[in-house]
Amino acid sequence: MTTAHEVLALLRVLPEFQAANVISVYLSMPSGELSTSSVVREAFRQKKRIFVPFIAPVNDPSPDAPKSVMDMVSLHSEEDYQNLEPDRWGIPTPSPSSIDQRVRCLGDDDLILKSFENNVMETEHVDLILMPGMAFDQRLARLGHGKGFYDFFLQRYQKRTDASKKGGEKMPFLIGLALQEQVLPESQHVPTGALDWPLDALVVGDGRVLRRDYSYVNSY
Repeated sequence: MTTAHEVLALLRVLPEFQAANVISVYLSMPSGELSTSSVVREAFRQKKRIFVPFIAPVNDPSPDAPKSVMDMVSLHSEEDYQNLEPDRWGIPTPSPSSIDQRVRCLGDDDLILKSFENNVMETEHVDLILMPGMAFDQRLARLGHGKGFYDFFLQRYQKRTDASKKGGEKMPFLIGLALQEQVLPESQHVPTGALDWPLDALVVGDGRVLRRDYSYVNSY
């Protein structure tokens, strides 16, 4: 049976999770996807910096631009996480009034609504992102909820990485978390387009870890 505990046990032994100092974690809906509450608590226990998704309107979008985009914002502590209020989908979410007190991953992104411009604009490199999805295939393609928030975030992140003067900055390692029933059989595939980002690894609650480099596959 799929449990968040089993997934956390798999994550703990992944070298990329162990090495990551800064991670982004999706905060889960009450049902329909793997709960990440134990992952957040474990990451705080390991003294990792934790970022979570935040969706905001964009500045004066053109007709072909998205009306809202996603950034990642910091959590201060486990208490901060526990005090987050659920949004209309039941997902714990930082309040708009708190964003000015949080570090944003793409804090210099001028797409974000100007009402957040008082943010200190400190930015942070993220080593690893844990991503949700409606379905996954064994090629590590991911079907999201249709809004493209993660794919567009990763496009913007890559643009910043490419322009970085620091040197050595890399894209985050992308891990999907899946219920067993969300993973398609080997003969079926998630439809993808040119702008869809494949995962680097997929952790499944039945004990499987699928990797793009095929160097590590584990099962209970």
